[in-house]
Amino acid sequence: MTSTRSLRQDEARRRAGLLDVTSYDVTLDLDQGDKDFWSRTVIRFTSVGGTTFVDIKPRILDSATLDGKPLDIYALGQGRLSLETTAGEHELVVEATMAYRNDGEGLHRSVDPADGRSYVYGMSFMDAAPSVFACFDQPDLKAPFTFHVRAPKDWTVFGNTRGTQVEPGEWEFETSKPLSTYFTTLVAGPYALVTDEHDGIRLGVSARASIARQLDADADDMLSVTKQSFDELHRLFGIRYQFGDYHQAFVPEFNAGAMENPGCITFRDTLIFTSRVTRSERINRATTIAHEMAHQWFGNLTTPVWWDDLWLNESFAEYLGVRVTADATQYADAWEDHGYARRQWGLVADRAPSTHPVAGNGAEDASTALQNFDGISYMKGSAILRQLATRLGDEAFLGGTVDHFERHFFGNATMADLVASWERASGTDLSDFTEGWLMSAGVDLLDYDRGAGVVRRTPPSGHPSARSHAFRIAVGDRGGWTTNDLEVDAEPQQVSAAADAAVLVDPFADTWAVTHIDDASARMLAVLMPTLQDTALRAGVWTALMSSFHDAALSPQSLVDVAAAALPTETSDAAVTLVRRAVDRLASVAGPAIVDRLHLATRTRAATAAPGSELQLAAFRAAVVTGHDAGVLRGWLGGAELPDGVEIDLDLRWLILGRLAELGATDRDELRSHLDQERTAESHVSHVRAVCSLPDAEAKAWAWQHFTGELDAPNYDLEAAALGLWRPGQEELTQEYAERYFAEVAGTAAVRQGWVLAESAGDFFPITAVSESTLDRARALMADESVDPGIRRMVVDQTDAVERRLRIREKFGSST
Repeated sequence: MTSTRSLRQDEARRRAGLLDVTSYDVTLDLDQGDKDFWSRTVIRFTSVGGTTFVDIKPRILDSATLDGKPLDIYALGQGRLSLETTAGEHELVVEATMAYRNDGEGLHRSVDPADGRSYVYGMSFMDAAPSVFACFDQPDLKAPFTFHVRAPKDWTVFGNTRGTQVEPGEWEFETSKPLSTYFTTLVAGPYALVTDEHDGIRLGVSARASIARQLDADADDMLSVTKQSFDELHRLFGIRYQFGDYHQAFVPEFNAGAMENPGCITFRDTLIFTSRVTRSERINRATTIAHEMAHQWFGNLTTPVWWDDLWLNESFAEYLGVRVTADATQYADAWEDHGYARRQWGLVADRAPSTHPVAGNGAEDASTALQNFDGISYMKGSAILRQLATRLGDEAFLGGTVDHFERHFFGNATMADLVASWERASGTDLSDFTEGWLMSAGVDLLDYDRGAGVVRRTPPSGHPSARSHAFRIAVGDRGGWTTNDLEVDAEPQQVSAAADAAVLVDPFADTWAVTHIDDASARMLAVLMPTLQDTALRAGVWTALMSSFHDAALSPQSLVDVAAAALPTETSDAAVTLVRRAVDRLASVAGPAIVDRLHLATRTRAATAAPGSELQLAAFRAAVVTGHDAGVLRGWLGGAELPDGVEIDLDLRWLILGRLAELGATDRDELRSHLDQERTAESHVSHVRAVCSLPDAEAKAWAWQHFTGELDAPNYDLEAAALGLWRPGQEELTQEYAERYFAEVAGTAAVRQGWVLAESAGDFFPITAVSESTLDRARALMADESVDPGIRRMVVDQTDAVERRLRIREKFGSST
C-alpha cells in the first residue's frame, strides 16, 4: 500500500490563502477491467504565487503538467505532488492509473454474488477523493466540477449532476455548482432505477439489479418520505434545494448509513429490505433519508471551513432528520424511536476516555477529525440543538439558521459564524450555551439520592463545566405516576418520593445527561412496567436501565428482573431490539443463565404479539439470539413450532443458522448448503459471520486471516468475521487471538487505510477477553505513539468497554 499523509489544518490554511480554484474537469475510464481505472483531471486555478501541492493517490502516475510544462512525476510522495506557482492563472493536468478499492472508500468496486455483475460507487469523504482524481482536497476550496465517464455499455452512470449517455458507454455530465471535493461521487453499474418528479425536482432511486423487485416494493415509501421532507425543509428554510436532480443510490458494501453527495446521495443498500423488517428499521430509513436531505443545506450549501466544525453538518442533519420525519411523514413516532436507536450511542461515547467537545476539537489533520466522527458529533450535538431550538423558539432558531445560509451561500463558515447569526436573530448572548454545551467535553450525571431525597448533578471527572439542566422527573408506585418539572445546576434539588417508589430522572430526554435507576426503583419497575401505557415514559425506563448497567450502577440481575417483567407486554419493537443489542454484554459478564430469562420473556412476547406484526418479528429475533436449545432452534429453522405469524425468510434463516453455529450445532457443509440455495450479498456476509462463529480452531483461524489481510476481504466481510470471532462462551478457544491482537493490530496499517483501518481495529478487539491481562496489554498499546492514531483511538474505546465489563463482574459477580 502506498504511504500517504493526512492534510493538517495549518497546511490547509496556507493552501487556501495561496489558491482560488476555478474549476475541475475530470475524465474517468471505468471500462479497463476490474482492478484499475484511468483518471484525467484538469484543474484551473489562480495563485498568489508560491509552493503548494496537489493531492493524488494513484497506482501509477502517468503524467502531470502545469501550464503545459511537464512535472517530475517521480517527485510524488505520500499522496502529494509539489507545485511551484507564480501569481496568476494556471492549468494543472494530471493523468493516472488508479486502483479500485474494496474498503468502501475512493472508487469502490464489488461483485454481486447473486448474479456476478459488478458495481462501482465513489466515496470521497476524508482523504479519499485523491484516490479517484487529482485535487486540492480540503473543504474550503470549492469549485464547479464537470465529469466525463466511459463505462461498460450495459452500465448506467449517475453523478452529482444530470448525466447523458451521448454514445453507448460514453457519459457527459452537466457542470455542477461549487462543491467541496469530499462530496463528489459517481455511481456506475447495471443498476435498477425508479424515477419520479416532485415540485420541479427530478427524483430517482436505484439499487443492484438483483434486488430490483425489492426496490420497486420500497420505492413508494422512500419517495413519499423524500417528497414530504422536501416540502417541510422548503417551508422551514424558505430556500429551495439548489443542486438540480435528486438521486438516491443504494450501493453495496457502503461503510456509513449514507453520504450526502449533492444531487447523488449514496446509501448502504441494506436499506432496501430483502426480508421482513420492523417499524423501527423503517423509521431508521426514513430519518436517514431526511438526514441526508437536510445536509443539502447544512453541509452542501454552506460547508465548514475545516473538519473541526464537522458537527455543524452532522448534528444539524441528525436533529432535522428526525424532526422532519416526525412532523411531515407517516413516522410521527420518530423521536421516540430515535431515543431507542441512537441515544445510548451518544451517551456511551460521551463518557468514554476519548470524549471530546461537540465543537472546537482542533482536528489538526483530517485523520484526527475522522476519529471524532462519532455519537458525540451526531447524537449529543443533535440533542443540544434541540434544547437550543426550544430555548430560542423556532422564529429565532430557524431565522438565525437561514441568515447563516444566506451569508455563506455556496461558501464556507465556522461555528462562530453560526452562533453570531443566532445571536442576531434572537438578541440573546449565547456564550453560556457555547461554553457549557458545545465547547465542554463529557456528560453530566443526574442522579437521585434516595437517602438525601435530592437530585444532584455530577460533572464528568476531568471535565468540569457549568451547565444547568431543565427536565421532568417521574415518580411511580402502585397508585400511579406523577411528573414534575425540575431544574438542577450546581445545587441539589429536593424531590419527594416514597421509600419504595420508582424515581425516573429526565425520562423524556429533555436534557443531555446520564441517569441511573437505583435498586428500589428497579424493584418497583418490575411491578409497574407490565401495565405502564406511556410509551415515552417506557422509553425513558429502558434508556436509564442500559445506562445503569453500563456504569455498574445496577446489577445485571436487577436489569433482567425489570426486562423479564416488561418484555411480555412490551409494545415497542425498538425496545425489544435495544434489549437484544445488550445480550452479548450480559452474557459476557453474567453468564448464560441470565440470558435464558430473556429468552423466555421474548419467546412469550413473540407468541402473544399480533401474528405477523413487527413487534412479533422483533421479539422472535431476540428469542433466537438468546436461545440455547439447539433442538428448538433447528425446529424453527425447519418451520416447526413457530409462533403463528412468523415465517422464516432469508434474514431469519441466517439468524438461526448463526446461533446454531455459535452453539456448535451445525457445520460448514450445512452452512455452505444454505448459501448455495440463495446466493445473495446478504447471504454471503451472514455466511462469513456464521462460519467464524463456529466453536473450532479452524473457524477462528479463518476469521483471523480476514483481520491480518492474508485474505483480501471487503469491508462487510471484515465486520462479519470479527462478530463471529468474539462470541461469548468461546473465551478459551479465542484466548490465543486475544493475545495476538495486541502484537499484530499495528501491522494492519500496512494492508488497509482510512475508515476501515480504524473500524477493523475496533471490531477485532478482544471484547470477550474480560480480564486485567487484556487491560494491561491494551494500555501498553495505547502508550505506543508509533501505532496509527485511528487504531489507538479504537483501542481506547474498546478498552473502556472491557474495563466496564470487568467492573460489573467484580461488583456483582458472575456465573461464567
